[in-house]
Amino acid sequence: MPPSSRSILATTALPYANGPLHLGHLLEAIQADIWVRYMRLRGHAVVFVCADDAHGTPIMLKAAQEGIPPEQLIAGVQADHLSDFVRFGIRFDHYHSTHSPENHTLVLQFYEALKTGQHLAIRNIQQMYDPEACLFLPDRYIRGTCPRCGALDQYGDNCEVCGASYSPSELVSPHSILSGKTPEMRETEHVFVRLEGFHDRLRQFVHQGTLDRGVARKLDEWMGGELRDWDITRDSPYFGFPIPDRPGQFFYVWLDAPIGYLASFSAWAHAHPGTVFTDWLKADSPTELYHFLGKDIIYFHGLFWPALLAAAGFRLPSGLFVHGFLTVGGQKMSKSRGTFLTARDFAEIHPPEALRYYLATKLGAGIEDLDLDLPALLRRFNSDLVGKLVNLAARSTPFLATDSGSRLSGSLPDPDLYDRFWQEQKPIGLAYEARDFSRALRTIMDLADQANQYFTACAPWGARQNDPERARGIATETLNLFRLLSGYLKPVVPELVARTEAWLGVDTERWEDLAHPLLDRPLPPYTQLLTRSAEPVPGVTIHPGSTDLPPPPPETLAMNESPAPIDITFFNQMELRVARILTAEKVEGSEKLLRLRISLGHEERTVFAGIQAAYAPESLVGRLTVVVANLAPRKMRFGVSEAMVLAASDGASGPFLLSPDSGATPGMIVR
Repeated sequence: MPPSSRSILATTALPYANGPLHLGHLLEAIQADIWVRYMRLRGHAVVFVCADDAHGTPIMLKAAQEGIPPEQLIAGVQADHLSDFVRFGIRFDHYHSTHSPENHTLVLQFYEALKTGQHLAIRNIQQMYDPEACLFLPDRYIRGTCPRCGALDQYGDNCEVCGASYSPSELVSPHSILSGKTPEMRETEHVFVRLEGFHDRLRQFVHQGTLDRGVARKLDEWMGGELRDWDITRDSPYFGFPIPDRPGQFFYVWLDAPIGYLASFSAWAHAHPGTVFTDWLKADSPTELYHFLGKDIIYFHGLFWPALLAAAGFRLPSGLFVHGFLTVGGQKMSKSRGTFLTARDFAEIHPPEALRYYLATKLGAGIEDLDLDLPALLRRFNSDLVGKLVNLAARSTPFLATDSGSRLSGSLPDPDLYDRFWQEQKPIGLAYEARDFSRALRTIMDLADQANQYFTACAPWGARQNDPERARGIATETLNLFRLLSGYLKPVVPELVARTEAWLGVDTERWEDLAHPLLDRPLPPYTQLLTRSAEPVPGVTIHPGSTDLPPPPPETLAMNESPAPIDITFFNQMELRVARILTAEKVEGSEKLLRLRISLGHEERTVFAGIQAAYAPESLVGRLTVVVANLAPRKMRFGVSEAMVLAASDGASGPFLLSPDSGATPGMIVR
């Protein structure tokens, strides 16, 4: 391990174990996964853990509704959560549950430390009780008007509009979400953590210089007055850990949930004998501890959780990495409000890599909300990853052919260009570490544009016949730029890069592995690394690999026949563009098809066209034609066709490719 390497424990907030993951959950997990992957590429030792938040009244009620024990419910949900995380390329070192022996042991340890330090207070409180449901209501089972800003339909403990924290009794016009009735106030005895005793330690934590300024200001605001005590008990019936010295009461889920971070790490450490749990988490440990979390739980992680850690003698967080909400049409994604798309639903329709990439282009180091725009997500995926990045590999490999197969040249025609691209790893790396992923990706895609411009300007197709070594050198340089940019994107789209590295026969474990280009080595035949995802057209549903657009008129349509009339709206749904044919070749095993590589100006695509009988492949290179650019990608036996070339025919002669007038350039829209 390099001398400068750091030991880091990273966590994400715990998903609640009563339902599927939605895209709001994935925002945080993807952000953390990208950061962790980058830090590992720089040689740092990172342990990345999470767990299901498995206690509380909601889980108890849902299990009863389904007629199963709570333990069975949370086990099934945990398996589903982990499956979804894996589907989206999120790799935790350990994914645990707060309903675990490790967490039970730690919770009791924290409780004893709080008692020993005289940080607990016992007093009677008035608590909201639903007489129809016959239970004390969790804070989130009470809704009403925020007492601070007046926002309607807010939770009983926290306002999603202004971020205020309060007790359920402070809500205006509260009602139970179980029965709809106004809750009754009943007296019960509870245990509280006295936060005021940690005031100086918390102020030191807030001002240690690692928190976002906006987060620190908010915590400062909360610490401006006396810190209110924190209730850590719940009355039976309740699903959770029982309190040993208080029969009929349980630890509140918000006590054992954050301790679940440490429990998950404890389970991982137990499976790795060289790791000593206390060495990583003792108060003076050089290990860094970072929590990724949403802005709605800043109070818990910025005040309550550091106080618990201080009481138990553990180290405090090195930093809180806070993000905003993922919104849809400006509204927060929420299971309870029904405004969410599940992770599984998304993955069944669109590539998970598209979501990872899109979120990365939007994520900065701040806590601004991100609004989900599915058409923009797919356009960005197709344009950047398919049209710019993978395009570099697809367009360069045909020029690497030798008599004995494809092979990279022994040197680069422009080594300074590669070196200049390599030097960009410094600002890109700084952006990744600062979690300013959008800045990192802007730089990477600007380099991808430059690499495509280099290839186009060098025009290897012109040298292919007379100077094949020059053409091979240009292709070698371009392919190495592709490999370098893929390495820069490895934290964001790891599965795409894994396919790329498997094809190239390399394994990039550290960014430093990218400093030197690949030269003088054989290259296997190119296989499709990524295919375009169909972009939705207004009024038309398109799924990947489908052809849901209405079919074009048959080629055998007689010249005096006409299909049913269409209106301008339908015509405008078709994206017709000018394209230049870059390469053309016969398809082995087909007597009709030619494989064309076309340029739309800003990107390239592969198209299979049934015109072999009418055109010699070499006669098409350099020619302009017209294509349907937004036709859904079509999987064929020979590959994926990513557009449709337009041709004329009367059924007896043809086909004849359509060609635009002089002056047209690739990418122009045909109207």
